[in-house]
Amino acid sequence: MRILLLHPPQTAIGSRIPKENLPPLGLLAIGGPLIDAGHDVTLLNADPSAMPVKEITRRVRCHAPDAVLIGHSGSTSAHPTALEIARHIKTWMPHTKIIYGGVYPTYHWKDVLTESPDIDIIVRGKGEATAVNLIAALEASSDLHGVSGIAFRHNKNPFATCPAPMIQDLDDYRIGWELIDFKNYSYWGHKRAVVMQFSRGCPHLCTYCGQRGFWTKWRYRNPQKLAAEIAWLHREHRIELVNFADENPTSSRKVWKEFLEAIIAENIPDLIIIGSTRADDIVRDADILHLYKKAGVLRFLMGIENTDENTLKTIRKGGSTSKDKEAIRLLREHNIISLCTWAVGFEEETDMDYWRSFPQLLTYDPDQMMSIYATPHRWTPFFNTSKHRRIIRDDLRKWDYKHQALETKGVPPWRIFLWVKIIEVLVQSRPKALLRVLAHPDKQVRHGMQWYTRMGKRVWLGEIREFVTDRLLTNGPTLVEYWNTDKQDEENALARRPTTKKLAITET
Repeated sequence: MRILLLHPPQTAIGSRIPKENLPPLGLLAIGGPLIDAGHDVTLLNADPSAMPVKEITRRVRCHAPDAVLIGHSGSTSAHPTALEIARHIKTWMPHTKIIYGGVYPTYHWKDVLTESPDIDIIVRGKGEATAVNLIAALEASSDLHGVSGIAFRHNKNPFATCPAPMIQDLDDYRIGWELIDFKNYSYWGHKRAVVMQFSRGCPHLCTYCGQRGFWTKWRYRNPQKLAAEIAWLHREHRIELVNFADENPTSSRKVWKEFLEAIIAENIPDLIIIGSTRADDIVRDADILHLYKKAGVLRFLMGIENTDENTLKTIRKGGSTSKDKEAIRLLREHNIISLCTWAVGFEEETDMDYWRSFPQLLTYDPDQMMSIYATPHRWTPFFNTSKHRRIIRDDLRKWDYKHQALETKGVPPWRIFLWVKIIEVLVQSRPKALLRVLAHPDKQVRHGMQWYTRMGKRVWLGEIREFVTDRLLTNGPTLVEYWNTDKQDEENALARRPTTKKLAITET
């Protein structure tokens, strides 16, 4: 079949302002198996240029695919755009199958199929195997009830087949690197870059995060094979930077150490590795952090989430402020940048909480800081504790963790925004932070700090301009009213069920 993989444009400021983009890993991961199955596969990445919907539609019509597969890593905030694109495509090409995947449609499949007649099929969960089986069924005009891991309309009602088996060996399906032109993708100040995964899933229980439920189990790639693939990307395509999209690649000390040793053995000059981890893992690995640096690890994002121990317990973070501070100190000792997220938007926050947070953040002394807003996605436990709260934004394009979505009883949105922006600039412009930006002795660290500062300044100013013109709800619906349900989506929605006929499928 003739297949078009379509990556919608992201509207978030953090994506638009830097003018640098990484390849859409999710679609490439599906593209490789589809190519290997003998299909004609093309990628249309509308994100880097913020391609208008009319131009996207024109290109789709010129390509004349049998099926369009739409997916985006920021699936909630990209959802309205994905639906708009689907509507335009169907207007001109009513017989083209439109298949939609990602975290948001995985959990909201009933809503999407009910509200959008332009979406034909939803892939639920990771799609490498599911997409191949689905396209084979479409090509043979087979009954879709036999394809696990999808949702579609049956007798005009949304219908989901049983969950697809979890992919145990992440090396069974290759990434379709041939679908991209590597020179079009960069990061970290125009360094040629890709995004990859060492592992999938996370064993931790943070209430605001749905990754554990989506992936169901922490798994990892063969460390030696991944290191060899990175070395090949460097040799053949001049890749300088790898961004790990894992939630927690360092979960297993043994396996992570194997990867570090394998990448060191590949002897890749000036390779940069960035990603996310937990402070606990950095403290645990204090004795092997020299291997992190030798392998090319230059920055890790860590979610300190909050400076209040009681809040950390409430959101089941599982860490502590003392470990957070120690992890930052250890990373700095090894010339590895710490990028820390500071979460706000919890229900009982007051002005005094923000006032206290500022000096506490200074004691953390992070190299870089990024504020985020707690966002009540319906498939997370955070939804249950927040469903009585009112929303101040009903535009899902702003449900991206960078915009406040929930009302905080004691502080109006404008004052929360003011606190956050002031604290951000004060933490980032403290003298010791500026000194690291301007004169850090490690050339790679200095470059990374300067790049982030330039980008962050543009994003900071852009967010202020946007907030001034934003439409906020003053008496918005509660979460229950907004979603028309008081039930949390089953967090572990893709887990296998007992093999009884009744539980094999889900139907409304």
